[in-house]
Amino acid sequence: MGNHDGIHFDGFGTVIGSLALRPRSSTEGVDGSLEVWLQPHRVWDSGTLIAFYNPQSPSLFSLNQSLSDLELRSGTRLQVYLAGALRRLAPIFITITSGAQGTAIYVDGALAEKMPDVQSPAHDVSGEIVLGDSPRQSRTWRGQIFGIAVYYCDLAAPQVLRHFRTWTQYGRPQIADDEDNVALYLFDEHTGNVVHNRSVAGADLHIPERYVVVDQAFLEPIWKEFEISPSYWVNALKNIVGFVPLGFCFYSYFLSSGIKTPALFTVVFGTLVSLTIEVLQSYLPTRDSGTTDLVTNTLGTWLGVASSRLLVRVRCRFPWLDWSVVRK
Repeated sequence: MGNHDGIHFDGFGTVIGSLALRPRSSTEGVDGSLEVWLQPHRVWDSGTLIAFYNPQSPSLFSLNQSLSDLELRSGTRLQVYLAGALRRLAPIFITITSGAQGTAIYVDGALAEKMPDVQSPAHDVSGEIVLGDSPRQSRTWRGQIFGIAVYYCDLAAPQVLRHFRTWTQYGRPQIADDEDNVALYLFDEHTGNVVHNRSVAGADLHIPERYVVVDQAFLEPIWKEFEISPSYWVNALKNIVGFVPLGFCFYSYFLSSGIKTPALFTVVFGTLVSLTIEVLQSYLPTRDSGTTDLVTNTLGTWLGVASSRLLVRVRCRFPWLDWSVVRK
């Protein structure tokens, strides 16, 4: 953003860390804190704000927008859900702290939610930073990010408030030496494709020339794709309905062609069509390649076959109906 500090995400875009953040030593524990200063584009959007990618770790620590709500996830598991946190289309300063006392979320320096029984995987917040998108699958986000900071310590409430006030007033937080700051991105370059880490040398962020997905998944298993969200079930329903006409039409075609098992042949055909689509989508960064679509498309094909068989039975039972009139 040339006129002031920040970066603007619109459509398919991402920012990727050049290096992973400094790994923790065996004596540092697992305490951690994350500060993100941002503004969403719309309250009815969904996407990943920031994720930490580590190819050696099965879990993935990510902060996501789900309509007007804020979600903190570890892999596919929802850990923290803050309803209505993003309902205002205005800059918002979010701080997430985690340690022995549990996890806490602060909004604009004030405590919004405290979960003593939730331990966020702070040790995973040491990988490669990905902004505006999710690794492995495209989950792009729209909005503006004005600053990001990562600490290997559990910030206390007075520290959170101090950082919020100094950052929003002076353009950078007042960080003490004992707060173990490992990443500080002010987005004050105003041009170019590099965002510098102002805390320590290295681990800068880069804007790729073309949109890419870090380690894009190939036929991601259904148990990894599954999530309890409206968008997931809407997409599943679309995939089912979209393949019903294929099952309906090709069952009639294979039946008239004299194939002995037209129903089985049609379902297998629908599965192969879906598999071809998913394989090809693995080469497109704007598309997802997963087995969920494979299952839902096959189900849609079977429903199309069932509908076609039902229509055949109805026609046989009521041969006196003028089907030419029905078709019209």
